[in-house]
Amino acid sequence: MAEPASTNPAHAHFESFLQAQLCQDVLSSFQGLCEALGLEPGGGLPQYHKIKAQLNYWSAKSLWAKLDKRAGQPVYQQGRACPNTKCLVVGAGPCGLRAAVELALLGARVVLVEKRTKFSRHNVLHLWPFTIHDLRALGAKKFYGRFCTGTLDHISIRQLQLLLLKVVLLLGVEIHWGVTFTGLQPPPKKGSGWRAQLQPSAPAQLANYEFDVLISAAGGKFVPEGFTVREMRGKLAIGITVNFVNGRTVEETQVPEISGVARIYNQSFFQSLLKATGIDLENIVYYKDDTHYFVMTAKKQCLLRLGVLRQDWPEIDRLLGSANVVPEALQRFVRAAADFATHGKLGKLEFARDAHGRPDISAFDFTSMMRAESAARVQEKHGARLLLGLVGDCLVEPFWPLGTGVARGFLAAFDAAWMVKRWAEGAGPLEVLAERESLYQLLSQTSPENMHRNVAQYGLDPATRYPTLNLRAVTPNQVRDLYDVVAKEPVRRNSDKTDAGKLAAGSAGTQEELLRWCQEQTVGYPGVHVTDLSSSWADGRALCALVHRLRPRLLEPSDLQGLGALEATAWALKMAEHELGITPVVSAKAVVAGSDPLGLIAYLSHFHSTFKNVPHNPGGLEGPASQGFPGSSSAVLFLGKLQRTLQRTRAQENGEDTGGKKPRLEVEAKSPSTEEPPAPESGVPPTPPSQPQEAGAGDLCALCGEQLYILERLCADGRFFHRNCFRCRTCEATLRPGDYGQHPGDGYFYCFQHLPQPGHKEDGPDPGPKSQDLPTPDENSMPSGPSTVIPQEGTSPVPNPRQPTRRLIRLSSPERQRLSSLKLTPDPDLEPPPKPPRSCSALARQALEGSFVGWGIPVRSPQGTCFAQMHSPRVGGTGISERGMPGNGKGGHGAQDMSTPPFSCCGHEGGAGTESSLQ
Repeated sequence: MAEPASTNPAHAHFESFLQAQLCQDVLSSFQGLCEALGLEPGGGLPQYHKIKAQLNYWSAKSLWAKLDKRAGQPVYQQGRACPNTKCLVVGAGPCGLRAAVELALLGARVVLVEKRTKFSRHNVLHLWPFTIHDLRALGAKKFYGRFCTGTLDHISIRQLQLLLLKVVLLLGVEIHWGVTFTGLQPPPKKGSGWRAQLQPSAPAQLANYEFDVLISAAGGKFVPEGFTVREMRGKLAIGITVNFVNGRTVEETQVPEISGVARIYNQSFFQSLLKATGIDLENIVYYKDDTHYFVMTAKKQCLLRLGVLRQDWPEIDRLLGSANVVPEALQRFVRAAADFATHGKLGKLEFARDAHGRPDISAFDFTSMMRAESAARVQEKHGARLLLGLVGDCLVEPFWPLGTGVARGFLAAFDAAWMVKRWAEGAGPLEVLAERESLYQLLSQTSPENMHRNVAQYGLDPATRYPTLNLRAVTPNQVRDLYDVVAKEPVRRNSDKTDAGKLAAGSAGTQEELLRWCQEQTVGYPGVHVTDLSSSWADGRALCALVHRLRPRLLEPSDLQGLGALEATAWALKMAEHELGITPVVSAKAVVAGSDPLGLIAYLSHFHSTFKNVPHNPGGLEGPASQGFPGSSSAVLFLGKLQRTLQRTRAQENGEDTGGKKPRLEVEAKSPSTEEPPAPESGVPPTPPSQPQEAGAGDLCALCGEQLYILERLCADGRFFHRNCFRCRTCEATLRPGDYGQHPGDGYFYCFQHLPQPGHKEDGPDPGPKSQDLPTPDENSMPSGPSTVIPQEGTSPVPNPRQPTRRLIRLSSPERQRLSSLKLTPDPDLEPPPKPPRSCSALARQALEGSFVGWGIPVRSPQGTCFAQMHSPRVGGTGISERGMPGNGKGGHGAQDMSTPPFSCCGHEGGAGTESSLQ
């Protein structure tokens, strides 16, 4: 059996490669194998086929059978799924290596960089059933004979890295050791690609490597720029891990493992540990692999009492920092706990060494976990797109007591590779990102119990792994902030197929279309050169030019000479809101600073969607917008006049005389009309509005103070709110533009129905049974018609807070266009619509009077007084209660005048009547 190895040097190198247990040994033996076969390492899948063709003896064939079975799955398309994709994988941890395996099987060119030069992590990982099956399918037993023998379901990180390293080397992945990834180098010009910034100086081949996919698996302490990471923290729990040397003696092999002992399930064990050693633990786990691995949760007070911690600090980083931990006391602590848990059968416990030669022991707060808010991003510059993905601890740090780290890490690696496949198939960037985020939502919910039972069917396709899969759980519109376009050119290649430039549905279509439209609208204005959708708008001139094109009489370009960028931008935002109906979703400061590019694009898309059908006149600045909306008719102007008429009528009803009215400009600032205002006087520069609240990436709602995103942003009076926070203070109804007012006294917002009027106090309890709207018995000479209310001379009508208030007419820009297409010509003699009743009293009288018809009760005309007297307050007698049921008064029939008939209509002091409860 040894004859083939003796006659073929490649066989010997291959056997050394299979049995190597150190990283350097693996690399050196593989280098020797390639040299013996005349191959260059890192040649991709063609290299694998060449090695397989030359090593066809029995020992190698069993490994090729496993790898061929995996590579033969239809999803990989025989290694031609991603033939033109270039990937860079950062980090040679288990998840980074597993992702590299999948990318190589897809046929992509894969380059991996790792800052370390050896594998030294001894901690043991718990494996789910599907991870065990997956690793066996990759030849794990061939590389590591003791892999999950019997009932074992764990492996050390170092051994897992070694067996995956061997697989990626065979599949042609190019690996560079001792190289640290520090950032991205964007393409300097069109036609170039993305590169990596590396330290120390990388070889020219690596430094000039241009890639279009970056997979980061560098651990939780390094996340590429652009990703947002948030911390998930629970109550302080101190975990301690320790590795002792495994001498593999007979005595050591007979010591049983402790898969997990918790205080809640075995209180006697922990009480005995406390009495014997003074150590107070919550749980303890013991796994046996290359080392004797212990992990335990210790109580803080116990560590302080035993001198492991010098001082109790409230800051966790300071509490568990190296300056506050006594190494000798910590070593005594873990030795005593391990010796007690194994009944002393491990003999003398010698610490294993970490990468720095120190005892492999650490204390940490395992309740602090970092989690990325998104799993992928896309960046684009000069037409070169880069897909970025996160896997492993870089994506989400595991909660180690659950043993989910490597299992969910592998799932994330599969999902990232699936994302790359969809990317290579030509799917749009937003579609790819939406699918990736949909899968990311499932990741934290996975467990062995809620995944497919048949682990043998697991593959790259998410449908083979997740029973409840919905790749459309996240829509492309929800991931627009994950697509970052930097300095994009106005014109793109026709061959580029992307939906990344899509704006809101039904809006501007693509960013290219929006940019071309903005260029057409602003051409010819001095000092305005729109080349992109970000920096070209920072000085405010482009935005003012756009507003001027659509409303030329608002201002002249010369009026902007004395205004700064911030003032000009603020003025344009205000004019667009009040005169064009374009609600601002971005602040002037954000436009000038360029801190909210997506907000600016969304804002400009509103202009495009509203005015895209307006014909453009390139011959002069007085474009067709000077005549208003396309095909605008007098109906729009009439509605504007009618709106202002109703405003003045309401102000008069509320008791506002001419001296108490607000200036017209101030009223119009709050309630913009649809009619164009007169042109400003020549030579008088516009007065810039007050600066609104900043609305950048870290916005805060002006009411609740919470973070504010562009899709839920509402601007009112220069401030930004959540749409669900902008409610009436009285009725809690959501306020909409044009349907609210701000009380000058308390500063709160109200709907028009509950807006406190000047001189009106807040509602309180009714002062008495009488109503000011109902006539009294002394008012017999006054008409009591259902809709007649005559105030006393010299007094102004007192507003009733309960009366229904007419809502102002507000038209959006599309509504104006649709209304203008009707070609309505209003009648100049048309009267305003009739006013609704000021209160419910008139309606109550009509309803009550109608209820007595047919009872034999004489009903007098509105000029009479009988009906009013019948409703006057009663002292006694039988009457009709408020609910319409007979009720007994205080004096029975005829308490005051027994001669009055019980149903006499004019018997006010006695007899039957109606309780005056309708006040």
